[in-house]
Amino acid sequence: MKVDDVPQDDARSFEGQRKALYARNENGEYTTALSSGWEAEEVVLEQALEEYSRFARQARQRVNEGLTSPLEYHMYAHRMDITLLAQATGLFRWQVRRHLRPAVFNRLTDRKLRRYQEAFQMTVDQLRTLPAEQNGQDD
Repeated sequence: MKVDDVPQDDARSFEGQRKALYARNENGEYTTALSSGWEAEEVVLEQALEEYSRFARQARQRVNEGLTSPLEYHMYAHRMDITLLAQATGLFRWQVRRHLRPAVFNRLTDRKLRRYQEAFQMTVDQLRTLPAEQNGQDD
């Protein structure tokens, strides 16, 4: 993309900020150019956020039914998947998947709970429970 073609669509998610993109200058060399966003990028971001909200709502229902641990809800509410949560905690993916089982989660050691606590920036009590629903929506 040429510097003059860098999108300037004033994306809402940028909140007035700009981000640097690589583009080619008039000499064909790569340089940085500032962008205020791109409409297509904004649409995809909104779809991804809605998808994580849907995952969180479904996880909340599974937690209430006793099918999964609150960890699954918090993972999706913080816009993470198993791979990202494993990376954030330093655990293996198989361990995170295992911790989604209520019986296993309820027996986690303080040391393992601290890893999740740090990843989510929440207390152990918050981690073990679901937050109150806000207007029927989960963030």
